[in-house]
Amino acid sequence: MTTQPPELIEFRYELLEDGIGHLVFDMPGRTMNVFSNRAIHEAEAVADWLGSSGLRGLVISSGKTTAFCAGADLGELAQAYAMIIAAPEDQRWQIGRDHFAPIGRAFRKLETADVPVAFAINGLALGGGCEFALAGHYRVLADTPATALGLPESLVGLLPGGGGTQRLPRLVGIEAAMPVLLDAARFTAADAVAAGVAHRVVPAGQEIAACVEWIRSGPQPKQPWDRADYRIPSAEEVAARLAGLRRARQEETGGHYPAITAILDCVEFGLPLPMDAAVGKEIDIFADLIKRPEPRDMISSLFLGKQTWQKQRKSGALPEVYDSIAAAIRQSWANVAARFEPADVEAAARWARLSATILPGGPVQPVSARVLGEHPGIAPTGIWIDAPQGQDQVIAGALLGAAVVAALEHGRDLDADSRRAADFHSISAAGFPAYLGGPFALYDSIGSDGVRRLIAPIAS
Repeated sequence: MTTQPPELIEFRYELLEDGIGHLVFDMPGRTMNVFSNRAIHEAEAVADWLGSSGLRGLVISSGKTTAFCAGADLGELAQAYAMIIAAPEDQRWQIGRDHFAPIGRAFRKLETADVPVAFAINGLALGGGCEFALAGHYRVLADTPATALGLPESLVGLLPGGGGTQRLPRLVGIEAAMPVLLDAARFTAADAVAAGVAHRVVPAGQEIAACVEWIRSGPQPKQPWDRADYRIPSAEEVAARLAGLRRARQEETGGHYPAITAILDCVEFGLPLPMDAAVGKEIDIFADLIKRPEPRDMISSLFLGKQTWQKQRKSGALPEVYDSIAAAIRQSWANVAARFEPADVEAAARWARLSATILPGGPVQPVSARVLGEHPGIAPTGIWIDAPQGQDQVIAGALLGAAVVAALEHGRDLDADSRRAADFHSISAAGFPAYLGGPFALYDSIGSDGVRRLIAPIAS
């Protein structure tokens, strides 16, 4: 006798046959599934119900033709950051942890409910969608070019917070997992099976039947890491295997991309732990990361801004002012560079990770703070941009402050969405550092007084 699941909105439930349930991820009103807060809590409610459901097994699939799940609802993440930063500083970590812990908790409950769970995946399963699938005991992928598994959170300054930093290395090994975790590499369907992250590839349309076939075989619903013969690596072993990668990434990023360090920390300090403690360690590190400014600003420009930019381009309505802003930023850098020795400017740009060559020969002219107005800023960032120290940082701060002034002079009439799109364009076309989110995001972060401090050495 099977029971009915809790009330669901983002998912729907049906019986495929006696004892085998089917949970369909199908968010109403959307063409693509994402993990909203509601979807996360519904997933946890299903996991809580599963152990007493009376089911022989559960198949999970998508009701969308576009993909299985594209990841987290990044719009909600931006709102969560605002909630966290509005709290007293000594409460932010706990608020962030409490807010984001349910996804890892839900997936852990799912894999320990003592009921076989199989995922039928046709299309992309990225971010939280991939983590959801990794919490299943069996994964069947459709043999299509669009089908892939990936964890691209690092691209927007985040880390996988639903157990992805723990399950993926345990399934495929540290070396195979790191390009996926750090660089947003993806497993195609065939690659996923070869690496051990999926179990079977079938022609499109047969993935649900393949999951049912597996459940009928009476499998034991145990993840490899929950079996008695699973060997937990020592802390020394994991640290040694990551040491070279840590050095290389520190040299590459200059420490300006904290998600990279946080992901490495999750793997290094989580893999030597049993899974329950490992998932807890991951969310501890996530709570540290999410209260930083880099994820907020990278989501703003590299996700929300990019979306607006792509829509505008697709409709043939990409504003010419974006190119004007990018050109003005490059010119402002040439103007600033004219005040300093070329080697010093090159060192400062390299230190701040500007991804463009600064052209020499700009006119030596002061930068006016007139356009800055009075803007309070969100909060101190806690990073070097608040109070540059030493020659490299002072010159880098002057370059970035001048870029903010240039962007405001040319884009003062842009609305919020277009400013985010202009930030994306400034990163991709002008070489503005992505970890700061773009000139408008930097202005919002540190406010007018913060920008005035940056340009003080070159201001009129």
